[in-house]
Amino acid sequence: MTRPRRPADGAAWIEEFLGQVDAATKSWAYRIELREFLRFVSEHGGSCALTQQQLRQWLQSRRLKVCLSRVILAARITRRFLDWLIGRKIVSQNPLTLLIEKHECRSLAAIVRALLGPTPAKSLEALRPPPRYGSHLGPLMREHILRMRSLGFRYKHEAFYLHFDRFLQRRLGAAEEPLAVLIREYAAAAPSAHAKLHRFKMGRVLAKALVRKGVPAVAVAPDRKLIREEARNRCRPFIYTTEQVALLLRTARDYPTPTARAPLRPFTLYTMLVLAYCAGLRLGEIVNLRLRDLDLEQGVIEVRDTKFFKSRRLPLSSSAAEALRAYSKVRAKAGASKEPEASLFVHGKGGYSYVAASKLLRDVIRRAGLHSGQGRNGARLHDLRHTFVVHRMTQWYRDGVNPQGRLAHLATYLGHRDINSTLVYLTITQELLQQANSRFRAAQSDVLSVMKGDC
Repeated sequence: MTRPRRPADGAAWIEEFLGQVDAATKSWAYRIELREFLRFVSEHGGSCALTQQQLRQWLQSRRLKVCLSRVILAARITRRFLDWLIGRKIVSQNPLTLLIEKHECRSLAAIVRALLGPTPAKSLEALRPPPRYGSHLGPLMREHILRMRSLGFRYKHEAFYLHFDRFLQRRLGAAEEPLAVLIREYAAAAPSAHAKLHRFKMGRVLAKALVRKGVPAVAVAPDRKLIREEARNRCRPFIYTTEQVALLLRTARDYPTPTARAPLRPFTLYTMLVLAYCAGLRLGEIVNLRLRDLDLEQGVIEVRDTKFFKSRRLPLSSSAAEALRAYSKVRAKAGASKEPEASLFVHGKGGYSYVAASKLLRDVIRRAGLHSGQGRNGARLHDLRHTFVVHRMTQWYRDGVNPQGRLAHLATYLGHRDINSTLVYLTITQELLQQANSRFRAAQSDVLSVMKGDC
């Protein structure tokens, strides 16, 4: 790094850096911590390529003045500042990032605590995760995951197997114990009933994999009390009423927008909610929509390569199609890209990510008063998909349509493999129950009339 010969050099870097970061991060803490860091650099050679010993001295000097959480914040601010300097080609490396990569630890807070400890070298080495699939069952788990992926499954939950692999590496004498004993211990350490059941399920999968290789293994069955406890604690879907859906859409249309960075935000959130309710789309399917997926003349959209590797072409209701047409006009006036591969929903920096869209839509739900923002009670975004199924079934009953004959069509529309997955979304509401009872009474009277010979 070029040493700042005058205090104004460092101050100019700080001000330029703060001018390019988000407004939410332009706090007094940023300016103070960056000044303290550059002052320390000037006193210790003028290079930001600090050694591990110098990093520890800098953190210790801050720890004498502020609390630990503030020291961790200082490290995060400085790491971001150094990344910015690398982009400006002022420095060639970030010592904090080098430590994270060297010890394979993604937590900067853990790195800071280790450096401040009495034995930093030992503490840093303890942060290094064990080798992937290094346990005696590691090769079996890796082979199983590769097998499932070769059969066409995405199998993205590899992290669960890696967690069990780390458990086995830390458990003394794990190689001498049968799988059933290890799974019971592993499940007992789970924090919730749902996690315990998931670990038992993984144990059954591994037992089958061992049997395929000719190694006898017994699958452990979970206790029935555990199954009932998990069912009691399961989050129940919130079925929106039509009035609540209307309130949600109004709240989205009135959502505050940063005019400079995201002028389309209210229209975007409104259209996303329309697609979630009127078409039952998953959030991942919504944010992955491209301009080429729209056929506004026919009123259909193409949902490509989603869950279970399915793509489907969906006809939309007239109201949903009209909302998409209106959004497309506003999007074009805003000067958004017209390339076929461009994201349908955009902001100042490009398309919406899953995380960003989820955060904004959850905020819309809270602003509408349908969720307090705490706990598991209240409306969720995915509940709009449940609501779509319930309202569709209710409307079929009102129209005199036999829902049983339409379940296969509904499963295809939702992108499910079969109707069993669709039935999970079918929550019995009071109105749906009344419609079903009315249909049953009408059918019962017809049957009794035939049995009595009246027809």
